[in-house]
Amino acid sequence: MNVYDKIRGQKFLSFAVILFTLAIGVLIGTVVQTGAKAAKEAAVAPDATPLVIPNAVQTQNEFTRIAKKLEPSVVNISTEYVPKKKVATKAPNGRRRQVQPDDEDQDPDQNGTMQDFMQRFFGGGGGGGGQFGQPDVPSSATGSGVVVDKNGYILTNNHVIEKATKIKVRFTGDLTEYTATVIGADSDTDLAVIHVDRKNLVAAKIGNSDAIQVGDWSVAIGSPLGFQATVTAGIVSALARDVPGDASSVFKHFIQTDAAINPGNSGGPLLNINGEVIGINSMIASRSGGNQGIGFSLPINTAVRVYNNIIQYGHVTRGSIGIRFKPDDSNTQALLKVYGADHGVFVEDLTKGAPAEKAGIKPQDIVVNIAGKPIHKGSELIDTISESPVGEPVKIDLIRDKRMMSLNVIVGDRAKIFPELYGGKAAEEPQADAPDNATTVRFGITVQDIRPADRTRMGYKGDGVMVASVEQGSFADDIGVAKGDVILELNRQAVNSAADIKKIQAALKPGEPVAFHLMRQAGGPRGGDWQSLFLAGKVPEGN
Repeated sequence: MNVYDKIRGQKFLSFAVILFTLAIGVLIGTVVQTGAKAAKEAAVAPDATPLVIPNAVQTQNEFTRIAKKLEPSVVNISTEYVPKKKVATKAPNGRRRQVQPDDEDQDPDQNGTMQDFMQRFFGGGGGGGGQFGQPDVPSSATGSGVVVDKNGYILTNNHVIEKATKIKVRFTGDLTEYTATVIGADSDTDLAVIHVDRKNLVAAKIGNSDAIQVGDWSVAIGSPLGFQATVTAGIVSALARDVPGDASSVFKHFIQTDAAINPGNSGGPLLNINGEVIGINSMIASRSGGNQGIGFSLPINTAVRVYNNIIQYGHVTRGSIGIRFKPDDSNTQALLKVYGADHGVFVEDLTKGAPAEKAGIKPQDIVVNIAGKPIHKGSELIDTISESPVGEPVKIDLIRDKRMMSLNVIVGDRAKIFPELYGGKAAEEPQADAPDNATTVRFGITVQDIRPADRTRMGYKGDGVMVASVEQGSFADDIGVAKGDVILELNRQAVNSAADIKKIQAALKPGEPVAFHLMRQAGGPRGGDWQSLFLAGKVPEGN
């Protein structure tokens, strides 16, 4: 080995020693630093074990099953109220139509009676639900409903949709708003049936409310305060609860529940542990207006009878025989004994000309049986007679002068026998303001022929009929038809009179497209150039 090779070998050895030393230093530094960091972190909780999230395994119980089963059947209902102008017009029967104030919403602190703090789910705007407040102020509200027929029929409360000019329905998981139409309503039970044009829906299973007992589980589903598909649970607290002071409560023997329900639950279902509908949530007892564990649902057996009447006739007809009786109390019980009965209803007075009077029933008689069914209190008499077919005879056993006797009484129509309880409701609907020579046609408009004076004033020389008025919130209003427009064509058919419009409309079916060809003054009815305008939409149901 020469000198050069020795020198090169020594240099390589020196380089290797230096490189090894540096590597050892870096390794020692890393270990020291990591150890110091670990020691620093461990110092916070040295004996703690990190938590581990397990695999997702869903738990199941009866409430979970009910919620999933009913989710497609419970809907959110939103309503809008656009007031019509306050006008007094002659009704067909000659009576005056008046705009009536809504005075049902009472101050719960006026006194200490039950009636004062029984609150329906009133209140518009803030996600409340139900009835509208000021009758001449535009407002909105929300409520709930339950699908009872796959073809789009929904059961809800009357006060949810009453007076509404627009009703929209939303299903859970579906952002589409479906326009609903009212099939019929019953103010006595506060129920209504609405319909949406959507097929193959999931209908809730109907239960039998006669089978429930105090202490049974109960589940409420709805949109309290606007929060859709909210599920709460509780128990059945009481049965056959009547509300003191409510004139129509004779038909509302409520199921009481402590399942949490609030404004917006109104119209939604109350369910048993099998997921069957046993009631329609209708009222709460509350001094604050919110849930206090006292909710009331109309039994589904009552709701089914109302629903079946509405889908068949559009309204509910109840039987009556026209008697007035003493209330059920201890004094009445003493009175019955004096007159020779151990149970029954004491007849205090009769409606003149009503079936009871015609059949021979007299004041001071005691009704003890109806159609073989013992009668112990006034509500049983009302329920039995109201469910009897109008125009059909019913056998009534009564005690008169301590002697038993029987009479056949032809059941009459309650609304006709007691008109003060129902009178004038339909006739009092406010009417749209329209000229005397205007004709009402469908879609919420009135039209009139264009007179020579109108042509001169407006500078219009064409054909067509003039729109005299447009009802706020109507179909015509929605698509943009305005007062003063001239209708030239409807679905491409010439229009020269109101009769032409009615003829064309008669051939249209809900859901079909309809197009208006209009002329409109650029400056409105006050003047300006006339411009051609085309507006279209789909024919709404019931319009």
